[in-house]
Amino acid sequence: MQKEEKQLEMSLESMIQRVSELKNSIGALIFKLEHEYETLNWPSLLDNFALLSGQLNSLGRVLKSDKVPSLKNQLLLPLLLHPDPDENLRKLTEGRLLFFNHEIAPNYLRTKLEPEVEEKTQQLVTKAQQTTQEQTQKQLNNLNKVTSNLLDIINSTREEWDNESSQKSSQPQTSSLTDTNALVSATLTGKGLKSNRTRLPESPQAGMQQLQKIQNPSISKAPSSIKTQIKAASGGHPYQRT
Repeated sequence: MQKEEKQLEMSLESMIQRVSELKNSIGALIFKLEHEYETLNWPSLLDNFALLSGQLNSLGRVLKSDKVPSLKNQLLLPLLLHPDPDENLRKLTEGRLLFFNHEIAPNYLRTKLEPEVEEKTQQLVTKAQQTTQEQTQKQLNNLNKVTSNLLDIINSTREEWDNESSQKSSQPQTSSLTDTNALVSATLTGKGLKSNRTRLPESPQAGMQQLQKIQNPSISKAPSSIKTQIKAASGGHPYQRT
């Protein structure tokens, strides 16, 4: 008897751990749906569902394990019902349950669904049983037709994208990386540009001579030899008084 109790206690710890992981994942998914719905994409949502599915399978394997005693043979009875708030119960339930009284105990210890949920489930089961084989086959054919049309649209769109990509890759190159780098270097650092600035003279005298040449170009030329011819006046000295 003690061995079974110890085995049940260890199984409960494992199940509590799996359920806690599942609860955290569900809480994270609800938070994303409520606060990140504008940026939430379909692959991210599929990842969350895949995580939930894996955790549910893990919990199912724990429940079906041979080391876990059958929970159907176990009875769960409330030992104490009290209308006053219980601080320990609040901590255990993370603030979801403040007290455990006669009104709350039946809901938390029930082994069946709520009456409203059970009624809705029964209506769906009845409706499914009333569907004939011909109607079911017709619905399957319609679903297959819609799925085929969607696949055709997806495949045709993918082919168009592939053709556009191949056309873009086959176009000749209209730019040169070398010319672009040279242009950027010339713009930023002046590399490759010729300077038109006048070279400074090496001495002040040369500088003055160069400045005079610029201001008066005629001075720079050497004066030509001056030829003079003095002719004597035939009537004597031209300034001689009579």
